[in-house]
Amino acid sequence: MASEVSKGFDKLVHDNRFTIAVLFPLVGTFLLILGSEGYVPAELALNPFLLVAATFVMRLPLIAGLTPLVTRRAAVALCTLTIFTYAVELVGVRTGLPYGEFSYQLALGPMLFGEVPLALPIFYFPLLLNSYLLGLLLLGPRATSRLRRILAGIGIVLVMDLVLDPAAVDLGFWAYVGGGAYYDVPVSNYLGWVFSATIAMSLIELGFHADEVKRRLANCSFMLDDLVSFAILWGVVNGYFGNWIPAALAVGFALTLLRLDRFDFAVGSVVRSRKTKHS
Repeated sequence: MASEVSKGFDKLVHDNRFTIAVLFPLVGTFLLILGSEGYVPAELALNPFLLVAATFVMRLPLIAGLTPLVTRRAAVALCTLTIFTYAVELVGVRTGLPYGEFSYQLALGPMLFGEVPLALPIFYFPLLLNSYLLGLLLLGPRATSRLRRILAGIGIVLVMDLVLDPAAVDLGFWAYVGGGAYYDVPVSNYLGWVFSATIAMSLIELGFHADEVKRRLANCSFMLDDLVSFAILWGVVNGYFGNWIPAALAVGFALTLLRLDRFDFAVGSVVRSRKTKHS
């Protein structure tokens, strides 16, 4: 029964790859930009519940890809990571450690203790899991070392946050006290990510079997589609605000996925198939 549900989930995501990974982030991008500029009512463009719902849809490829790999050990690791996620964010908001002094400027859904988003794992986990998966692909045959896998994941997390944080600050999602040297983001933020990503990657390594993850990656074409969404959404937002280094890094992610044959949406064949049916 569980296997059939998983297969059905895979098919649902696979058959809607382009909609989930490309159309959703594109529509979301324009709504966010227009909302931040006041051209669209904030109640629509920046509605916290719509933001969470749209983000969840873009996470479906990652969720479907990992679901068959979630054993009891993986579930414990993910639960521990969830607790750590809330804890480090609450400490960060209250004390400025480890990321630097910051505060949320927009309620991203219901807020835990009125301070951090209750849906934080939906926003936080993909940075970590996508980084781990991409690291496995980039390492290839060198992914036999646990230390190497953890270090690769940490490095990719940092690059992803170099893309994410400047755009999120410009959109008014959160702000750092006193700004920072990198598009109003302080260096302390990235030092903090070294700390949190090290713990997170270690938990992922303990929870999942790397060989099984690699096999699933090889057989699941859409498993990194959420990273496609990331590159599109945050690349366009950064480009709009003139954040050229983060925008270039987002393009780098897109090109990397293309080189790894992960940006392989068969849009043309779908269109031809529909034309054939209607002819």
